[in-house]
Amino acid sequence: MNPIVAAPMAGGPSTPTLVAAVAGAGAFGYLAAGYLTADALAAQLAELRQRSDAPFGVNLFLPDQGPRAGRRDRAVAAFATRIAGEARALHVELGDPRPADDPDDGPGLDAKIRVLAADPPDTISVTFALPDAGRLSALRATGARLVATVTSVEEARAAATAGFDGLVVQGTDAGGHRGTHAVATEPNDLDTVDLLRAIRPYTALPLVAAGGVADAPGVRRALDAGASQVQLGTAFLRTDEAGTSTTHREALADPTFSGTTVTRAFTGRAARALTNRFAVEHGPAAPAAYPELHHLTRPVRTAAAKAGDATRLHLWAGVHFRRAGTGPAAEVVRALVR
Repeated sequence: MNPIVAAPMAGGPSTPTLVAAVAGAGAFGYLAAGYLTADALAAQLAELRQRSDAPFGVNLFLPDQGPRAGRRDRAVAAFATRIAGEARALHVELGDPRPADDPDDGPGLDAKIRVLAADPPDTISVTFALPDAGRLSALRATGARLVATVTSVEEARAAATAGFDGLVVQGTDAGGHRGTHAVATEPNDLDTVDLLRAIRPYTALPLVAAGGVADAPGVRRALDAGASQVQLGTAFLRTDEAGTSTTHREALADPTFSGTTVTRAFTGRAARALTNRFAVEHGPAAPAAYPELHHLTRPVRTAAAKAGDATRLHLWAGVHFRRAGTGPAAEVVRALVR
């Protein structure tokens, strides 16, 4: 079996075309349902079904179960004041930190689960939290295999106890959001191989390695450490089929970006991105408030992407971003298992 998994990359990079392309090369791909409405998810499922009859997965973002009122709201308001000039520079207004129609919470999330029940994929993965009993039951009723993203031994044990069928083990080198089960948790600095070895004694579930893998030797190391599959995201960001913005694509190849940083500046959740001005200037002041900061900064980030302004954009990337492949995604898959 081909061990390669194309990671779900919410916000545009993951597309039905990309999932179909990696499936055509014998790998497994995920649609990213995060930030999508139920109707948009249904449309992507329909498009993918037309392009491929291979198995695939869908990833859901689950809501933070912690309190969101009081001190947290005040911290978000203070951050809004801090970054107001960034919005003015791009001639946009900051977003509503708590919109009523958040597609990843409440009725919006439940509507997406109903879409998956009507057209179930092979696998459903969850990120940012474990579902409550009601949603876990609804997800189980789809008949799909259920996988949880974990970043620590404690999260892995909780997911195993909840009855998940597999775990995506995300190490510190991964690009984009760390999948910690609490927004305020500071992610550990274990790389993927070390985290796999730490989790393996506590569960016999299949483990998918995620983060810090960029080439065929890296894939082999992860498999030798106990992974059954290896999930890669950054490796596919510059492929022909990815929906990555032009600004993001160009930044990944821009020699002026020399490294990555873990920051809360863009969304309130710890995430690894190329080190740019916004992350450096505002990261230290950003509160642990997701999805509030995501909604707050979204108009700025959307405008920055359209304007080609890489200084204000969330340039998600893993530590090996220089090795991101170009051309057809199938060629990237073949290179990773060569």
